[in-house]
Amino acid sequence: MSELHKFMFEGLPVRGMLVRLTGAWTDILQRREQAGGYPAAVQELLGEMTAAATLMQANIKFNGALVMQIMGDGPVKLAVAEVQPDLSLRATATVLGAVAADAPLSHMVNVNNAGRCAITLDPKDRQPGQQPYQGVVPLFGDRHEKLEKLSEVIEHYMLQSEQLDTRLVLAANDKVAAGLLIQRLPLQGEANLAGAGAVASDEDQIGLNEDYNRIAILAASLKREELLELDADTILRRLFWEEDLRRFEPLVGDEGPRFACTCSRERVSSMLRSLGRDEIESIIAEQGQVEVGCDFCGAQYRFDPVDAAQVFLQPHAQPPATPNLQ
Repeated sequence: MSELHKFMFEGLPVRGMLVRLTGAWTDILQRREQAGGYPAAVQELLGEMTAAATLMQANIKFNGALVMQIMGDGPVKLAVAEVQPDLSLRATATVLGAVAADAPLSHMVNVNNAGRCAITLDPKDRQPGQQPYQGVVPLFGDRHEKLEKLSEVIEHYMLQSEQLDTRLVLAANDKVAAGLLIQRLPLQGEANLAGAGAVASDEDQIGLNEDYNRIAILAASLKREELLELDADTILRRLFWEEDLRRFEPLVGDEGPRFACTCSRERVSSMLRSLGRDEIESIIAEQGQVEVGCDFCGAQYRFDPVDAAQVFLQPHAQPPATPNLQ
């Protein structure tokens, strides 16, 4: 069963989360099997993205979808992981070309160092005129060197967007997608976390907190095989046995990470309307119907000529009446 664990280090400005996606991750892979599955390297990348997106959504408590996208100029044109505020999730990738089993990140999406990682926060109850927030970072470091670990890309994003030190360890195979996140909490205004007194102004600067640095080094010692094979209790005990750890009730089952797709016939109808009547009628003339498959869950939506006509006859699809000029 997939699970998410949250914890804090008592008296220290450091928090952490550990996610292990089992059923939620294998659900995604099984649905993709009908289309031939993913190459091993793509499977690993998409699993790490799904684990990272789950950690980020749980970390920010945002009332809306968190969407992580990686796009570039390699055979993996686009990889997407989406997590809702209730931790329901889905993921997919578009692969056009051969991908070696051991292909690094740069070979998959960053051949010419033009790949990008975008994080979009899309509010559930978006107000009129309100746009989703999106942050974008390149897939290279400060010296334009290609980054080969997704964790390094996300750490870079977190540093830019939140100005907080973050350490991330990710791993995925065909059974488990997992991640460990350690983050420094801002000390200004949170002196109680340090245990006493006012916080020195320079203590909250990036990279200077000794407690965070120590814990981040411990987290970075976690090996890929350990993250994939060991249970959460064993991982946290091995890494932080000398630390005073406060753990919260894990999120599992209906409260934890789980696969769910938000596609619907209504959403597909909206997409068809956006293409326009002429485009849809040309597809029907050629193929006899319009068929749309969901990349996330594999669901098939078919529209025969009558169905397609009704799409454009629905009241909300009609153009607004011309307003009276005063």
